[in-house]
Amino acid sequence: MSILNKVSNFITKYIWILIIVFSVIAFFNPEYFKWILKHTALLLGIAMFGMGTTIKTSDFKKIFTRPKEMLLGCLAQYTIMPVLAWLLAVVFKLEPDLALGVILVGCCPGGTASNVITHIANGDVPLSVGMTITSTLLAPLFTPALVYLLAGTWVKVSFFAMLKTVITIILIPVLLGIAANHFEGKIIKKVSSVLPSVSSVAIVILIAGIVAANSEKILTSGLLVLIIVALHNLLGLIMGLGLSKLFKLNYDKATAVAIEVAMQNSGLAISLAAINFVASPLATLPGAIFSVWHNMSGSAFAGIRRIRKH
Repeated sequence: MSILNKVSNFITKYIWILIIVFSVIAFFNPEYFKWILKHTALLLGIAMFGMGTTIKTSDFKKIFTRPKEMLLGCLAQYTIMPVLAWLLAVVFKLEPDLALGVILVGCCPGGTASNVITHIANGDVPLSVGMTITSTLLAPLFTPALVYLLAGTWVKVSFFAMLKTVITIILIPVLLGIAANHFEGKIIKKVSSVLPSVSSVAIVILIAGIVAANSEKILTSGLLVLIIVALHNLLGLIMGLGLSKLFKLNYDKATAVAIEVAMQNSGLAISLAAINFVASPLATLPGAIFSVWHNMSGSAFAGIRRIRKH
């Protein structure tokens, strides 16, 4: 394995550590990272293009071969997490910015990290990949609609502005990545080992920028947001697993569904907050903290599932 591949694997595997390290640096030296927010759309676009290059046209065939599990996973994704986010915002009586940020996280599709965590947990990886692809492609419709319905109590939400943003920074980059993999497969294959790390670096930089922009407010709101993010994620895992058992899915499939439900595309939540809700800067914070937390909790959950296979 080349040095470049080793570095790439390290970045992808330990992204949560890198997020913590750079977040701490950004917290104490915000002046060096605040410029990043101006490039939010570009950074997430890079990350989503990288995701697209890992998708083959044959993956879409797999989606239609298991409609029951795929439908269950996507329905759970766009019901459990959004409703939990809204309930947490109400119960904790969050200020508008934070309520918006938590709801944005809850209304986003599954994160690509869920595929890696599912693999670690010995879950059904093809199902996990299929659910991530499906929920991501549905995001232009479901994410703006759910945010409009659930966050409208706290802030003014423009459905069409969010729709445009999701299409621009999620759908188009993913489709371009899929097209690149299909038409330029040989080139993509040569760089496939480093593309995941490029996506990871983009997310790390994006989160560092969020921390820098909110460094002062983190001191007063950081702990509360961490508690809510942890509850959101853990309840998502529990309810996703419970729903899977209710529908009598086996270990592999239940593990994939639970992880997919609980692990969100928090990068999208951050980007939507930064681009569409400029007047609510603190709304980016829940997504940034969720990015660190769900990788840590997901790894712990995977370890537990490997030991207790039931």
